[in-house]
Amino acid sequence: MGERRVTLDGLGAWLVKGNADRVDLAGRFAKDPHVDAWCVRPGYRVGLMRAGQPVVFWASGSRGRLRYGVWGVGRVAAAPVPGDGTWTLPLALTVLPEPHRVSRDLLRADPRLAGAEVFRQPQAANPSFLTVAEYAALCEHLPPPR
Repeated sequence: MGERRVTLDGLGAWLVKGNADRVDLAGRFAKDPHVDAWCVRPGYRVGLMRAGQPVVFWASGSRGRLRYGVWGVGRVAAAPVPGDGTWTLPLALTVLPEPHRVSRDLLRADPRLAGAEVFRQPQAANPSFLTVAEYAALCEHLPPPR
């Protein structure tokens, strides 16, 4: 199956990933749950990114070690900034307290999310995305905003 092209009409949220086996994400976010930037690969998707769009942080890694899946939610803070090989996406995103993170097992079991790009192409570079319907389904699993 080829890559689904992202369009602004079909975009529910951007999804950026971090591998918690390679970097101590749990330790980093325990000290400061705010994420003000993340790396993304250049391509047509960065051209679609706009301030105010929803963004989801997905932690990946070895199964069983940590509760992997959606660790945070927020918004794109500004347009991506070009860099050498990767770009920086400014964010206004907060990592959820551990009990409120949504496990990938729970999300994969939801038929509305089972086909999400993060499950179909888990090794794909940032950014990934959720469709409008997938993001709406994810929001049902998240704690209510405070």
